[in-house]
Amino acid sequence: MLELDGKVAIVTGGGSGIGRAISELFASEGAKVVIADIKPAHAAIEKIRERGGIAISVTIDVRDSSRVRQLVEETATRYGSIDIVCNNAGVELVRPLTDTTEEEWDMVHDTNLKGPFLISKFAIPHMIRKGKGVIVNVASQLGLVGLENFSAYCASKGGLILLTKAMALEHTKYGIRVNCICPGAIETPMLEREVNLESDPDQARRRFIVKHPVGRLGGSEEIAQAALFLASDRSSFVVGESMVVDGGYVIQ
Repeated sequence: MLELDGKVAIVTGGGSGIGRAISELFASEGAKVVIADIKPAHAAIEKIRERGGIAISVTIDVRDSSRVRQLVEETATRYGSIDIVCNNAGVELVRPLTDTTEEEWDMVHDTNLKGPFLISKFAIPHMIRKGKGVIVNVASQLGLVGLENFSAYCASKGGLILLTKAMALEHTKYGIRVNCICPGAIETPMLEREVNLESDPDQARRRFIVKHPVGRLGGSEEIAQAALFLASDRSSFVVGESMVVDGGYVIQ
């Protein structure tokens, strides 16, 4: 039996990296997936449809309240419900705090923290009317521990972890479960951008790897499996949890 059979899922940032892996896995488990990304998700949609899945792509900036509201309402109208929201869209910023501009700080927080707030704000009323729903936020191990030159990013992901806990407390009485995942360093286009900022990208990659006791970087599919667990009925007693999937990064 498919774990998400008949469910309707919105995945933000679902066109590449972790989000794409989540979108494809959700679709393979029977969900109708709405991939909400700042760029068209043609490759992900093609892959899903080749496998017999159902998915559409919506181009959206999650910082735009009116577009987010429109996305949620159009999804509910098209499919009749919203069962799952995966708040995955995010941006990184590698910059010392004193060199970070106010505009950069706002960009990181508006994407990584305000975006999940907006999607959840507009989706939750639909879940309340149905009497159930699931929200999975994708935070980071850097929401639990600090890293030099990542102050804005760490603050935004730490905020998302606590937003998850507060949302869970507010909405579990309506049958809505809210949890988050804290990935370690994952092989994604975002990580490639980070290491390529360094004068020696190979050395930068090795520095990431050495921080993970498992001795390697993670794969997007590994995070997608965690998202599937939290989105499915297998995690029916998991509420407000921050699931760390980081190859041991935070236990050192």
